[in-house]
Amino acid sequence: MTQSSVSEKLAHGIASLSPNALPPRLYEVAEDLVLDVAGLCIAARGTDYVRAALTATTGSGRTTAIGHARTLDCAASALVNGTAAHGEDFDDTFEGGPVHAGAPVVPAVLAMAEEFGCDGAAVLKGIVVGVETICRLSTVAPKLVHKAGFHPTAVFGTMAAAAAAGATLGLDAPRIAHALGVAGSMAGGIIEYLADGAWTKRLHPGWAAQSGIRAALLARHGFVGPRTVFEGTHGLFQGFAHTSAGDWNALLGDFGSRWAAETLAFKPFACGTMTHPYIDCAIRLAKRGIAMEAIDSITCEVAEGTVHRLWEPLAAKHAPPNAYAAKFSTPFCIAAGFILGDAGLAAFTEATARDPRLRALAAKVRYEIDPANPYPREFTGHLLVRLADGTVVEERQPHLRGGAHEPLSRAAIEAKFFANAAFGGWSRAKAETARERLSRLFTGPLDLTALRD
Repeated sequence: MTQSSVSEKLAHGIASLSPNALPPRLYEVAEDLVLDVAGLCIAARGTDYVRAALTATTGSGRTTAIGHARTLDCAASALVNGTAAHGEDFDDTFEGGPVHAGAPVVPAVLAMAEEFGCDGAAVLKGIVVGVETICRLSTVAPKLVHKAGFHPTAVFGTMAAAAAAGATLGLDAPRIAHALGVAGSMAGGIIEYLADGAWTKRLHPGWAAQSGIRAALLARHGFVGPRTVFEGTHGLFQGFAHTSAGDWNALLGDFGSRWAAETLAFKPFACGTMTHPYIDCAIRLAKRGIAMEAIDSITCEVAEGTVHRLWEPLAAKHAPPNAYAAKFSTPFCIAAGFILGDAGLAAFTEATARDPRLRALAAKVRYEIDPANPYPREFTGHLLVRLADGTVVEERQPHLRGGAHEPLSRAAIEAKFFANAAFGGWSRAKAETARERLSRLFTGPLDLTALRD
């Protein structure tokens, strides 16, 4: 018992962090992340799944459900906001995982800060801690959580939300370690939504956010969690990745001096991240003037680790059962890029998902596994198009647009925010007020009233 556990070492690193010592790039990432999450929540505020999540909550409180007039208790607002932020699969991604950081972390931090009157510095620390934790956790045993049938954002998001909530509250290292231990029994999230486009993936970050809050509050009041929650014989990685021999240096090494969060990717398209480079290839092909009718077949080189989520069963990916399922069909996303020239929110309506032109082109798309594909370290794209006259045309993309190699500018992220706010029915003036308030989030007292309807 004299040797510190993984969670205790992580908790010590978290408790030791000072918001004043963070590099400028982390401020920028945190600002972009809050703006992106807020815009996504506003865009989704009228959807059926957000209405269901909001209606399912009982009682009221003082914290903000973004885009709504009703205020909720902190756990409920975290659940609603986390679900809304991830609902259209338009939120950030960490390529090394892959995981979505903002949707479980930002709602948890904002809810805790609003509930307990924390200032902007506490919000900044909570967001940075949460993002860094989920990104690093996703690299401990790459690909194994997905392979075991679980959603890494749900599993690691719960742990990250607990760390973020604890950091926001200013818990000491032992209590943060207990929060992580408690959160391990709250983590979960199966990926069976892939079978029929069900809504549960949307819920995963919201559930993680509210679970992290509850874990932190329990620890704050003395509740004890297992100290070997990560590496134990019956710990998180054994349960969700079928291994207890993870690369713990990927989680703990240089924590506080090397920042995985600095490489967070922001999405230009509203669908599964690994489809994005393929969409960009399809858009460039269309710009060459190739007619859809001239295409005989499209073959894509892909990573083996993406096949079970984005390519198989292939017949279902050729004809996704609904708009949400279409977001996780690389053939459909390629068709959207080629025919529509984009894969934003408007590309994934129920009407578009049943568009005969998109389905006809999607049906021509096949894949071949490339054993040298660098996934999950890099997300790449490739299309080999055979035309009816025998001509072969090819496009490649070596990286994710919006990621570390080609990041979106602040102007692009702001434009995305305003477009999402408009999609959610907000006026430009109302969106401008919210953006201006969010630009001052990390300085002074917290005020989220501009995010309410």
